[in-house]
Amino acid sequence: MQIAIVGAGIVGAATAYELAADGHQVTLFEQRAAAAEEASFGSAGLLAPALLLPWAVPGVGAGRLWRDPSSPRLARGAASAGLAWRWRWSKAGRSPGMPALLSALDGLGRYSLARTRALAQRFDMDMEASRGTLVLLRRPEDMEPLQPLLQRLREAGEVLQEVDADTARLIEPGLCTDAPLAGALHAPDGQAGNCRLFAQILRHAAQAQGAQFVFGARVQALGRGHAGVQIAGEAAPRRFDAVVLCAGLASAALLRPLGLHLPMAAVNGYSISAPLREDSHAPQGSVIDPLHRITITRQGQRVRVSGGAELGHGGGTPHAPTLQTLYLALSGWFPGGALTSSPQVQVWRGARPTLPDGAPVIGASGHTGLWLNTGHGACGWAQACGSARALADLIADRAPAKDLQPFGMGRF
Repeated sequence: MQIAIVGAGIVGAATAYELAADGHQVTLFEQRAAAAEEASFGSAGLLAPALLLPWAVPGVGAGRLWRDPSSPRLARGAASAGLAWRWRWSKAGRSPGMPALLSALDGLGRYSLARTRALAQRFDMDMEASRGTLVLLRRPEDMEPLQPLLQRLREAGEVLQEVDADTARLIEPGLCTDAPLAGALHAPDGQAGNCRLFAQILRHAAQAQGAQFVFGARVQALGRGHAGVQIAGEAAPRRFDAVVLCAGLASAALLRPLGLHLPMAAVNGYSISAPLREDSHAPQGSVIDPLHRITITRQGQRVRVSGGAELGHGGGTPHAPTLQTLYLALSGWFPGGALTSSPQVQVWRGARPTLPDGAPVIGASGHTGLWLNTGHGACGWAQACGSARALADLIADRAPAKDLQPFGMGRF
């Protein structure tokens, strides 16, 4: 089939590769000048366990561990729409269906991790991977709010070990000895990597399979009654046998004229990437600070600290308290590990296209030839390769290895 893909983030790049590898003629349209220039650019980097990533899903850890606010901050420009979306997010966290959705998301995450590792091995990729994830607990009672999630993860086969402070510091020798630490959760199979680098490698792998990437091309409309895309500045639409939307927020805008409404919001997050200063003082894997909802990951010769969740454009100005919290968390947990005063430090603020239950939409749209793989929120990197492979199987009329029904459009 001739298939168009809209969006060249990590999800779009993975989808292009899987469809091209299946023998389809793939053309990917991206409004930016390169792949992975938006949410994928400054990803926290955590691949697994994805459900422990702050802001992955609503309601996880709410209470004493995840301190207020337990919902995204309302920034300038959020208006009433942002307030309404945040209410839906909080409501979803209390939904009776959330346990089943968490199980489905965990299954997708583990399937995606296996697919990511298989691709990395196939192409001998250096994705600046690091292994092992620690969730740091300042007080013994901080474990209690996580118990329901931990039980589900363990039932699904995740290896999660409760370790004391001394063991946590053996796993991560760079942890500050003066920082309060009662213990930690250790996921030895946890992994992080450079999302943007992996997306670029997948792009080249897709092109080697015959896929075409068209940059600087904004899709302004989808075909009605047939699969196709209308590119801004072109007089006639381009027709295809199928179209896959992987365009984040633009996906929701393109669907509205077709009568399809995705309650997607731009949940803005921050990351600071700093050059490595001293290996023994820096994280060896990934560390999650649940008190401040921050992730610190090692990515090759850099350290990245990520956090924050806000609705609204914020007036185009980064939220200074959030950035200060990121800097303090990095220096507080790993003093001397990164060169935070270097001119090579990169500060990023970007929108994570998020649906109010924290899960993506993957599968058929209800319109002939139009497919969806979008709205992955904070877990785009963790779910990209698995969702791409599963969708490619669905398009080929094969049963996917993971059931995609929990991620269908019909839930909205």
